[in-house]
Amino acid sequence: MAEKPPLKLIQHTKESYGERFTEDLFEQYKLYIASAEKISERRVSANNYLLTVNAFLVTFYGLLATSQYKGYWTILVPVAGILVSLNWHRIITSYRDLNMVKYQVIHELERHMPAALFDYEWEKAEEGRGKAYHPLSHLERWVPIIFMVLYVLIAVIGVLESG
Repeated sequence: MAEKPPLKLIQHTKESYGERFTEDLFEQYKLYIASAEKISERRVSANNYLLTVNAFLVTFYGLLATSQYKGYWTILVPVAGILVSLNWHRIITSYRDLNMVKYQVIHELERHMPAALFDYEWEKAEEGRGKAYHPLSHLERWVPIIFMVLYVLIAVIGVLESG
């Protein structure tokens, strides 16, 4: 089976599209940037929500650990926390990957614009590898990992105390 050729970003020329080519391309560009911003907003909302869920689980475990209702809760709460944190890590990675693709498309679109501002900014930011800018997603991905380690520790302590 032959491979499909890659789709071209710009499928028309000004001649084949018509006089509104430039205006419509710019409108698409603005809409696409807005959709990239929405992804970032959803990512922040998801992080806030999952941080709250984890804070609740840690607090709940702390309250149970000092009560007479320990039992299975000393394992169930950490297991739930580990599952929530694993999913949180996957969500962060998914949003990061989606945004990377969106910004690649934006860079491609900017090749047809008078100025490639996002591309220039990314170049100035040393593509997130230099001293000029460090993407938050590198730090952000550690938060659910830290919670997972915490849950493993409290589960081990819970098992050792009950045994």
